[in-house]
Amino acid sequence: MSSCLDASGVTPDGAAWLASASAYPRDTLALWEERPDAPVVLPCGSVFDVVSAPTIFGRRMLDRLWDEGPGSGPVAVFRGRMLLFAAPGTAQRLPSLQRWEEFGRTGDIPPLLCHGNGDAVTVPPPAPAPAPTPLGAPAAAPSGSRWLVAPDTRHPWLPGPEILLWAAVRAARAAVRISIFPPADQGAKVYDVSRRR
Repeated sequence: MSSCLDASGVTPDGAAWLASASAYPRDTLALWEERPDAPVVLPCGSVFDVVSAPTIFGRRMLDRLWDEGPGSGPVAVFRGRMLLFAAPGTAQRLPSLQRWEEFGRTGDIPPLLCHGNGDAVTVPPPAPAPAPTPLGAPAAAPSGSRWLVAPDTRHPWLPGPEILLWAAVRAARAAVRISIFPPADQGAKVYDVSRRR
């Protein structure tokens, strides 16, 4: 199994899979042939759904999927969110599974945004970000997005709602809150020293 974080870019088969979500796949592929660094907005619901999580929590979910579970489908980062590509229908089913989960085990799960039928997401460009430019050269505009697990096949395995809920519950349980300050003494007297001279 290859490491999930070695993604250097989308393969041609992966690009064909992504483009197949578009109403005009040939146009999308032609755009990427001309500009492989161009992000594209693609519709969800037929080829894939996307579950968007805050980056740190999404990373914990991804770690659970790869360390203890079946792995993941394609995964991207975009504007402070982690986009986990999922099986079509996941966006409709995951919220109800999360509400149904017993014993409040989903209370520590931050809001997961589910993009399915009728929604669209911006996917990172198929080519990795260009290397830093030399001093004095014009810098490329940052896209704010990148692939963590790039699509590499025309038929990638995509997790369903049950697997993503499992990963979210495991990530919430594994979240360790560390503080450099000891817990506050509830019986301590507090004095206002701001007015002392």
